[in-house]
Amino acid sequence: MRRLVSLSILLLTLLVGVSHGAAVSAPLDRTSEALRENVDLLRARGRIVVAGEAIVSHVALPLVYDDARFQPLWRDRTRVDALLAALRGLADDGLNPDDYHVRALAALQPRIAAGASPFEAAEFDLLATDAFVVALYHLYLGKVDPTSVEATWNFDPRAVKDAEALKFLREAIDAGRIAGAFDDVRPKHYLYDAGRRALAEYRTIEARGGWQPVPVGPKLEPGAIDARVPALRRRLAATGDYAGLPSDDATYDDALVAAVKAFQSRHLMTTDGVVGVGTLREMNVPVSARIDQLRVNLERARWVLHEIHGPDLVIVDVAGFNARFLRDGKTIFSSKVIVGKPFRQTPIFRANIEYVVLNPTWTVPPTILDQDVLPGMRRGENVLARKGLSVYDRENRRVDPASIDWKRYTGRNFPYFLRQDAGDDNALGRAKVMFPNPHLVYLHDTPSRELFDRDERTFSSGCIRVQKILELVTLLLDDPQRWNAAELAKVVATGQTRTVTLPRKVPVLLIYWTADRDDAGRVVFKRDPYGRDAPLKKALDAPFRFGSRAQA
Repeated sequence: MRRLVSLSILLLTLLVGVSHGAAVSAPLDRTSEALRENVDLLRARGRIVVAGEAIVSHVALPLVYDDARFQPLWRDRTRVDALLAALRGLADDGLNPDDYHVRALAALQPRIAAGASPFEAAEFDLLATDAFVVALYHLYLGKVDPTSVEATWNFDPRAVKDAEALKFLREAIDAGRIAGAFDDVRPKHYLYDAGRRALAEYRTIEARGGWQPVPVGPKLEPGAIDARVPALRRRLAATGDYAGLPSDDATYDDALVAAVKAFQSRHLMTTDGVVGVGTLREMNVPVSARIDQLRVNLERARWVLHEIHGPDLVIVDVAGFNARFLRDGKTIFSSKVIVGKPFRQTPIFRANIEYVVLNPTWTVPPTILDQDVLPGMRRGENVLARKGLSVYDRENRRVDPASIDWKRYTGRNFPYFLRQDAGDDNALGRAKVMFPNPHLVYLHDTPSRELFDRDERTFSSGCIRVQKILELVTLLLDDPQRWNAAELAKVVATGQTRTVTLPRKVPVLLIYWTADRDDAGRVVFKRDPYGRDAPLKKALDAPFRFGSRAQA
């Protein structure tokens, strides 16, 4: 932990613009002189190119060499070998080793070993240090600034001030502890480890030739005889869903039906064993696209999984339409959820669950008031009666809707509020789980139970509807005597609104995860309901430059 804390200041403070003068008085050898000249140019220009590669860590690099008194850091061949191996290993994290000067370093390495000029030795040293610093930064914070691709991002940056940051980096280099330093800054979370294993698995599949698409045609139902069945069998064998022997038999038999159901299950589809348009579409996604899907989710993991503390955690997976309660890293609760429509997307953020409300009333939020209720009332529709809403003034006095000139108001100047009383038809159902946040988003029950049967569940106005909300409330209250399922049901049955504070706050993480592993260890792929994977992949593959996040 000390190393991690120490490194954070290097990555988030020393990288961002601290001025530092060279403090060298002893004579320098020619390589050290070349290093100092390059560092001086970097300070003056903010950018230099060595051996055809741009130096990225334009603030950290001068600080590192100031501390080293401009002595070369990478003269030891074993140390260089360890660096190159670790940089190439970043592919296992979904990062591109070419972003870290790997080709240039590998090309220069034989010349350095054979006795290169001081100028070339200095260039090699600068590239190696730059690669090491940037790689650590990316593993710890992610390569992509999340605010550049997530409009509602509200996670605080992991800035920690610690005077030992530079010492961490120097000790790692001096000891040749390169891979260990990388391990120190990777997210230490089972979801990240699972993502790395899944990426390795699919890269192995790719190396074996991937899979060929199953030809398009009429839907395949159990027992059918179709010339495409052998291709279906080969496709499912490639990803381990089908474990039977290869066969040219054209019969869609029971073993293959079971394999299709397994495939459908880990792609969050209805497991009916019928190969229709949707199932075929998912099967024919190429392995390269699945690898990219795993890569972008590893990047998301680097954004959020460092901050997971405490035994309890609620994870709402927006893309997976699922909520889980984790205790000591193990899933003890899982439920289907309904999330925001594509034009009213559920935001991605982290907060703390503080209390629950049983038999809640529902006050119409500003967005729904402005976009749904008021337009309907202005058109003469009886929206209030249809939704069971009552009108109240700011002193909580009921107002006759007929006394209001609805055409006068918008969501901004509406002087009343609309409320739905608790009951079976209440939009929030029998419970809501509250975690104060600027988005006015929370978890809640719903009377519209039939929507949970859909595969893709983007029907809300931003909040999250939870199918098994009362089970979740029982776990959150964590009091088997006072708040077991039976006692909770009694309170709900009274119909009276009641607020209950949790014995301790429980962190909730709203994430957008389009690939991970389930509790059985299977790789799970999900659709991308908000279309967020493509822009993140583009940013992940683009050249890296320190931007606003690093300069904050």
